[in-house]
Amino acid sequence: MDRNYFDLTGQVALVTGCSSGLGVQMAKALASAGASIVAVARRVERIEAVASDISEEFGVQTLAVRCDITDAANVEAVVDAVLERFGRLDVVVNNAGTGAVGPAEDMTDEQFQHEFDIDLLGTFRVARAAAKKAMIPAGYGRVINIASMYGLVGNMVAGSAPYHAAKGGVVNLTRALAAEWGKHGITVNAICPGYFYTELTTQTLDSEFFQEHAQRTIPVGRYGAEGELDAAALFLASPASAYVTGTAIPVDGGYTAI
Repeated sequence: MDRNYFDLTGQVALVTGCSSGLGVQMAKALASAGASIVAVARRVERIEAVASDISEEFGVQTLAVRCDITDAANVEAVVDAVLERFGRLDVVVNNAGTGAVGPAEDMTDEQFQHEFDIDLLGTFRVARAAAKKAMIPAGYGRVINIASMYGLVGNMVAGSAPYHAAKGGVVNLTRALAAEWGKHGITVNAICPGYFYTELTTQTLDSEFFQEHAQRTIPVGRYGAEGELDAAALFLASPASAYVTGTAIPVDGGYTAI
């Protein structure tokens, strides 16, 4: 048996929301294992810079493609571009997302729908296109959906009902796709991050109130550090995880354990 468990040499990985933060970190982790990287997001200048940096640092091929995951035709075109460039697509990391915060009683239908269109339906659009065009024909694939610990539990610190609902949908969508696509050699799993710094969370996490909340509610007593999602992403992207599918893995410092 090959003991180089996480070797992704020759594989192609597409990461959405790859313009900053966790998406870039996971893309670099996959590149460090030898995967070619397709950086996908709406901000072209950001993903072009990310793709250039990854290519220079890890010596892998990269491609930057603008995509709005609320547009099905755009998503389909991105997968077509990947296949035209590389001839394959082995790994998808569905990381793009948003987060509506506010009291549930004040949330509008439009805010709720917007959350679902990006976090849940957007995740499905990307997975569907990758499976139909690349993974099912190849008989192999790894789909990694970035959900949230808030897709597993509620919270009493910051009203975000649309986010909870959408991420909970991602968790069960993961199970549904795993059940349906297992026969095609495709595994589908979710990572459920806890509190990590991103462009959307920095202001909140830096507040004295939230830091005190973290000390009380996270068993390890801190937020997640840069790179602490990487091992989970590498495992689920690798051939070593062939018998793991339909799972939701919390990477949350124990938040959902209590």
